[in-house]
Amino acid sequence: MSSTPGPSRSSFRRAVYLCLGLLMVGLGIIGAILPLMPTTIFLILAAWFFSRSSPRLEAYLMNSRFGGSLRDWRQNGAISKRSKSLAFMGMSAGYAIFLVTSKPSVPLAIIVGTLILACAAYVASRPGSASRDEPDESDG
Repeated sequence: MSSTPGPSRSSFRRAVYLCLGLLMVGLGIIGAILPLMPTTIFLILAAWFFSRSSPRLEAYLMNSRFGGSLRDWRQNGAISKRSKSLAFMGMSAGYAIFLVTSKPSVPLAIIVGTLILACAAYVASRPGSASRDEPDESDG
């Protein structure tokens, strides 16, 4: 038996990537509508999945209103100041809602807070982007 993937395995992998890309676009659309749910991360993932399954859908996404942010991320790992601000506000609001609605134990509140701070530090560490075509999104 050959160790290289055959056409059926390659086709199956492309179909899985295509389905995952479509799922990520769906989650990104939901994120654009619902506050506190991120948008851009799902579209970054969708672009990655489409790059492995459908160049046509990847090009469509890269030329959409989110294209500037996606290109900035792909080329430089960059996040605009506006998106960073939205992300920080979303993380803060999400943590506040978590604290109020779930009334977690102190250790759980510390663990969740630490994870959110780590995410915020990562976002803050990314270079700023030059993109001016930022979508109006919730990136929390």
